[in-house]
Amino acid sequence: MATQAKEARPVNPPAVDGTVRAAKPRTSAKGEQTRARLIAAARLLMADQEVPFTTRNVAARAGVTHGMCHYHFADRTDLILAVVEDIRPEWILPLEEAVALPGSFAQRADRVIEFFSEPEGDDLAPLYTSVHWFAQNDARVRESWEAEYRRWRAAFVALFRVLAEELGNGVDPQPLGDAAASAVDGMAAIRSLNAEIDTPSVVRALIHGLARGAEYPAAS
Repeated sequence: MATQAKEARPVNPPAVDGTVRAAKPRTSAKGEQTRARLIAAARLLMADQEVPFTTRNVAARAGVTHGMCHYHFADRTDLILAVVEDIRPEWILPLEEAVALPGSFAQRADRVIEFFSEPEGDDLAPLYTSVHWFAQNDARVRESWEAEYRRWRAAFVALFRVLAEELGNGVDPQPLGDAAASAVDGMAAIRSLNAEIDTPSVVRALIHGLARGAEYPAAS
């Protein structure tokens, strides 16, 4: 049998931040390119939702053999986990950075609103919907997606923690952050239906409305 140049077998690295990682090969440049093509194809199929999401269809869309797909990803779940990791820099990391950079609550809130003012990739809303669906039917996807949403909520809670420290009135930032995270997440679900929403205006009204309410916390 003829020998092929090897693309290293994938391994599952340990999670260091609570996020379930997809298998990643230790890899040649060619192997990385093949893996990236498979992830891009998986994103397209998950967002499309008209072609069954199978490893065989992903391989066909990527222009590689089915065997090569399984060389990089053990199964369909591994592909979904790779997509979850691939989209993190498009929604989780910029939000965390907007909150973590120095500044007052107002300055950080402005950065968060500015982030939501930027155009979103056409596939992101349907991707969220697809991952939600898979999370209901696959324990590994659910664990990964829950970890992503813990980071999403934690960023909003961190934003309102800055406000709580500025106010010094004992307001609890947790429900404020959870409320903001849930509301913004709901907009993503609505956008997946192609509804037109002025996202920056809604996020601005939401964050500043919650902030005004925090100035006069309800008596316990």
